[in-house]
Amino acid sequence: MKWVYRPFGLALGMLAAVLANALVRKVWSSVSDDGVPTARQRNSSWAEVAGSAVLQGAVMGGTRALVDRAGAKGFEKATGTWPE
Repeated sequence: MKWVYRPFGLALGMLAAVLANALVRKVWSSVSDDGVPTARQRNSSWAEVAGSAVLQGAVMGGTRALVDRAGAKGFEKATGTWPE
């Protein structure tokens, strides 16, 4: 049943990425008027780059886990089997 869940899980992963990016942008806009800094932006400090990377990693990991868990529960409810 794992192969049936794969496309579903992939779509949920993309949804998680979109949600996480939106959340990071929202949170970062409350900290800074500039956009989320990247490592190659010359005018961003080390602290800003490191902070945004940590924030992005935490939000992406958490969002991915929550969306994937909800998808697995929904798949189980729809099919009667847990996606292993």
